[in-house]
Parts: sequence; structure tokens; C-alpha cells
Amino acid sequence: MSKLGNLGARLHRGEISYDFVGKRKIWYGISILITITAIVGLAVRGLNMGIDFQGGAVFTTSKTSVSVSQAETYAKEASGHDAVVQKLGTGGLRIQIAGMDTEKSDATKAALAKDMKVDPESINSDLVGPSWGDEIANKAWEGLGIFMVLVVVYLAIAFEWRMALAALVALIHDITITTGIYALVGFEVTPGTVIGLLTILGYSLYDTVVVFDSLKEQTKDITKQTRFTYSDIANHSINGTLVRSINTTVVALLPVAGLLFIGGGFLGAGTLNDISLSLFVGLAAGAYSSIFIATPLVADLKEAEPQMKALKKRVLAKRAQAAAEEEMADARVGGSDEGPEDAAPAVVGPRNQPASRNRGGRGRPSGKRR
Repeated sequence: MSKLGNLGARLHRGEISYDFVGKRKIWYGISILITITAIVGLAVRGLNMGIDFQGGAVFTTSKTSVSVSQAETYAKEASGHDAVVQKLGTGGLRIQIAGMDTEKSDATKAALAKDMKVDPESINSDLVGPSWGDEIANKAWEGLGIFMVLVVVYLAIAFEWRMALAALVALIHDITITTGIYALVGFEVTPGTVIGLLTILGYSLYDTVVVFDSLKEQTKDITKQTRFTYSDIANHSINGTLVRSINTTVVALLPVAGLLFIGGGFLGAGTLNDISLSLFVGLAAGAYSSIFIATPLVADLKEAEPQMKALKKRVLAKRAQAAAEEEMADARVGGSDEGPEDAAPAVVGPRNQPASRNRGGRGRPSGKRR
């Protein structure tokens, strides 16, 4: 068995564990800090919405020697708007300019052809109206809202409302971080981004549901015992599925990293960035939230119940009693270890048979009782 597989087996059996739930305040603080950073990025820089959402024109040229920076300058001079220019695998350019109508699009196309010294017929133009962009944006928000409602309803039925609420908080956490990263990086938001966002929410829920299922199974008769609190079992559920979550996340991240860093970065296929970045950031955030946010939050909500409070009180009282008994036993053992000068004369008797003492303090073989 591999080292990672052996570690997973030991975590599942409870031989070793890490106190994720006990340190939940640390994870909450980290998540709050990251979320605040994402919100600040959204407020300061905003999202770079593609023309599918705000309308505009896309010009695609044939193979040309004009650089990306030169094309951006030509496009801005011709249209009066900032342009997003991407180098295509064919050697041509994709020039995207937001906020343009048909009349201005034709004039911009002619100006670009003149500046780039190409035939206007070799430049293809596609125009997206602002009403179409608004409709696409509304559909995206509707799809996201329907997804959230269905998730909460399903989890509330399959598990309970506290788990549904914790999963919803984790999903909002993942969405906020992903959109904040988009704002900070400046990547374009397209329909592909929305598709990627919905995809990563599914991955995030997968890890969360795996932990919740284990937690539900182990807490069926939790109030009938006094060994573990709800947080103890929640922590065991996280540790028991930890290696599985890591494996599935890494396997999912590897091809997405290939799309983002090799396809979008090394090969220059910029059109892959809109979906690959949302997948990469969302998968990582989803794995984090399922372990460090969702399950600890369920433990907090459950231990607010009166019966769980009573259970925790009984468990802690039993542990305190066991610790006190162990301390007393250690004290008795330590008190019997007398120094060589103060030691009483040894009593000779049968092997393994303890010697008793009379009232005067002298040892005698055990055999006669008083």
C-alpha cells in the first residue's frame, strides 16, 4: 500500500487525526480575510464583462504581422473605447470592443483595415446588441439562483436544514472568491465563465456531501453514548474522507491547470482563460470550503441544540472524572515509590503476592486478615 493510501486508512480508522473542527475559528478568520479581499477587488476594479453581457463588436483578422499592443492602440484610436486583443493560433487577431452599434462598427472596421494595411474584406465582424447582452446576463443570474434553490432543497431533504445552510454558505464563499479573483486578474467574463462557475459548484458540493453522508451515518444514535461530542464525530468524518477529497481535487485540477497555464498561457489560446480560471480557482476554493467551512459550521449549528449541549456536558464531565481518577492513580503510584533511605524493610513472601500491613505499620505476609 502506498504511503498516501496507508495514511488514508489510518485516518479512516481514527488512529491519527487532525483537529479541523477544534481550530475552526482559524479557518473562519482565513475565509473572512480572503472574502474581504475578493469583495474589495470587485468594488475597486469590477468585472471585465465580455460583449456577450454588455454588447459590442468582435473583429477577427487574417494572419498579420501587427502585434497585440499595436492592435490595441489602433482599435482605441478607431473606436474611442478600450479593446481586448488576443492572438489566434492562425496568426490572426481577435479584437473585441464593447459598447458599439452597427454604424460605428462599420467605421471602426474600415479604420482598422487602413491602420493594419489589410483588405477590409479580410476582417470579419460580429455585432452583439446591448439588449442581447442584458438577456444573457439575466439568464445567467436566473440559472445560478435556480441552482442554489435546488441545492438547498435537496440537502434539506436528504440530510437536514443545518447541513443545507452550511453547504449554501460554502457555495457563496466559493462564488465570492472566484469572482473576486476574476476582478483582480482582469480576465474577461463570458458565458463560458458562468458554465465553469456552475461546474465548480457541483465539485464543491460533491466533497461536502461525502463528508455530510459520513457524518449523518455516524451520528444516528449519538445521544445514547457519552464518549464523543458532535464536534468529535464531525472531525472524525472530515479526517476519514480527507485523502479521498485531496485525491479527487488533485485529479480534477490537473487537466484544468493544463487548460489555464499551457493552453491559455504557453500556447496563447486566450479564449480558454474565461472558463479555465473559474474552474481552477473554484475547484481549489470548493475543496477548502468543504473541509474547513461547511462541516465545522454544521458542528457549530448542531451543538447549539439543547440535546447536543447536554451531551457535550455529559461527555466533558465523564472525561474530567476519568482524568481525575487517572491523576489519583498516578499519585498513589508515585507516593509508593519511597527513597532508598526511607524504604521499609522488604517482606519476604511468595512471588507476585502483595504484602499487607498491620496497624503498627510493619509488613507481614498476606494470609491472615483482620
